[in-house]
Amino acid sequence: MRTSRHGRPLTGQVALVAGATRGAGRGIARALGEAGALVYCTGRSVRGRPSPYKRPETIDETAAIITDAGGTAVGVRVDHTVEREVQALVRRIDRKHKRLDILVNSIAGEDPMMGQWGSFWQVNVKNADAIFRQALTSHIITAKHAAQVMLRRKRGLIVEVTENDILSAGGNPMSQVVKAGLKILAVNMATELKPHGVAAVAVTPGFLRSESMLQHFGVTEATWRDGGKKDPNFLVSESPLFVGRAIAALAADPGVLARTGQLLSSWELSREYRFTDYDGRRPDWGRHTIDWSVVPPAIADVYRTGVDLQLAWLTTLAQRTRRFRRQLPA
Repeated sequence: MRTSRHGRPLTGQVALVAGATRGAGRGIARALGEAGALVYCTGRSVRGRPSPYKRPETIDETAAIITDAGGTAVGVRVDHTVEREVQALVRRIDRKHKRLDILVNSIAGEDPMMGQWGSFWQVNVKNADAIFRQALTSHIITAKHAAQVMLRRKRGLIVEVTENDILSAGGNPMSQVVKAGLKILAVNMATELKPHGVAAVAVTPGFLRSESMLQHFGVTEATWRDGGKKDPNFLVSESPLFVGRAIAALAADPGVLARTGQLLSSWELSREYRFTDYDGRRPDWGRHTIDWSVVPPAIADVYRTGVDLQLAWLTTLAQRTRRFRRQLPA
């Protein structure tokens, strides 16, 4: 990790990255540390106590990566589905620092329980309640307690990490509800927080080279381009640090409140703030022409139908919303 050419604009700020063990969460924690923030890295995986994912990454490693690069980080084991643990963490941060400037909710973004694909009438709903608790309710619990500190200081940024910069995201009904729900959660929180000077946004990465995605392609971060032999779209992928730098740029922007409630993407933010990935690249998933040859035609048909239906739905919804806005008092 290297220091951005823009220096360390978040020096003196305190950030909490919930779900910093791996993937986007780890990259975001690294980028916030790189920008000078003191970063609390939380999750369930610590040395000797792996999470149910049975993966090797831990929050201890994330914190060590940040400190080894010259940043400041604290790893704390927290189950964000347990409100008393979240409340205790936020109280600890508040007592010690008297502030919490940034909350990033990146909890359970790659929970294996959301991994199944198939039509909704075939889906296994055995883990539905657990999925919603782990991947959606946990975000609400964490934002609830972090917001109370931010409200007192009348400043702060809450980020919901989601998937895709349109309404939908792929997968099964549970994962679709979670990913769309996080986008709606951001705009709902923004509505209540804006009068208090606190911003809330949803942010999506592009094609993310998380640890599990590297494993899926049978490559490492050093050899990731070899994954393009299996899927040419992978050549436009981004490291987790890229979306992290997107969020760090937002957090450093004094005008971030103007973006509150929005669904943002790493690639669009990179165009504006001019940050790059760790290797100097600026991957732009939004301008990439997707190679659909690696996708079964039946799935492409589902996407096409879904997008057409969503466009009609969103057009009607926008009309209704404008009509309701005209009915509100000045």
